[in-house]
Amino acid sequence: MGLDPELLDWLLDSDPALRWEVERDLAGAPPGVWRATRARVATEGFGARLLALQDPDGQWAGGAFFPGGFDFAAFEAAGAAGQPWTATTWTLTTLREWGLDAAALAGTADKLAANSRWEYDDLPYWGGEVDCCINAYTLANGAWLGADVAGIAQWFLDHRLADGGWNCAWVDGSTRSSFHSTLNSVKGLLAYEAMTGEGGPLRAARLAGEEYLLERGLLRRLSTGEPVATWATRFAYPFRGVYSALNAAEHFRAAAQHNNVAPDPRLADAIGLIRSRRTADGRWLQEHRHPGSVWFEVDVPPGEPSRWLTLFGTRVLAWWYTAA
Repeated sequence: MGLDPELLDWLLDSDPALRWEVERDLAGAPPGVWRATRARVATEGFGARLLALQDPDGQWAGGAFFPGGFDFAAFEAAGAAGQPWTATTWTLTTLREWGLDAAALAGTADKLAANSRWEYDDLPYWGGEVDCCINAYTLANGAWLGADVAGIAQWFLDHRLADGGWNCAWVDGSTRSSFHSTLNSVKGLLAYEAMTGEGGPLRAARLAGEEYLLERGLLRRLSTGEPVATWATRFAYPFRGVYSALNAAEHFRAAAQHNNVAPDPRLADAIGLIRSRRTADGRWLQEHRHPGSVWFEVDVPPGEPSRWLTLFGTRVLAWWYTAA
């Protein structure tokens, strides 16, 4: 794809969790090379550090979505700012997205079934709860670890809203879909579909959710055409559960390749935004950080060039311009 050699060397000088994707998608390395690097995620760097932090009962930080003993009263009083990113669901999602072999977590699915309960109504872990973002992570993580999450898959069919997407606030009466909730939902459904081969109604639901975002060009309100909010145009890694045009475009790249279809032309404005954020030397800057406690930092502070964002941005643009 003609990537600048200096830029490629900079990207390759990274943790195995990132390097294997650079090798596979940007450097054109043969499968034996990037698969060997991917295998190192379990034994070196970020992945190994997270694995070492797992509790004996299979959890991380003693909790399902929040750390054990979390002060919810103080959290709510502060306006729910500073979500901690250390508990089980966040850590599993991170490890899965980094490409960790599920064999490195052998026995974890059973341990979580026995020991982990959701903070919401003390529900069993692999049954999910009422938040569609949490359920999306759990659907994908369960398929990855071999847990029975068929009930969560059905939950997405039962809780899709009339406009095509999902909203975590449905439990409070919301009937309009959310950019954040819909993106997280379709990402979870795509991961589940890719790992299980299941299509049918679940695939149709995913495509409907993607259509919700495409109708809005990933950036705009359908009713007025105005920009949805500044959060859609700010890039940060880790993505967490926060919507951005880059996070969404990366999903549509993966979905198009899974579906074996060309890029949808309605992505053009989002692609233009992503391209405009590329610096003269081909990098993307970390624009901010999502507040909240972490086990350790995996990317640079705001204002510095981010290898993670540069991987995603470069890969999305390469897909768009070669496949469109």
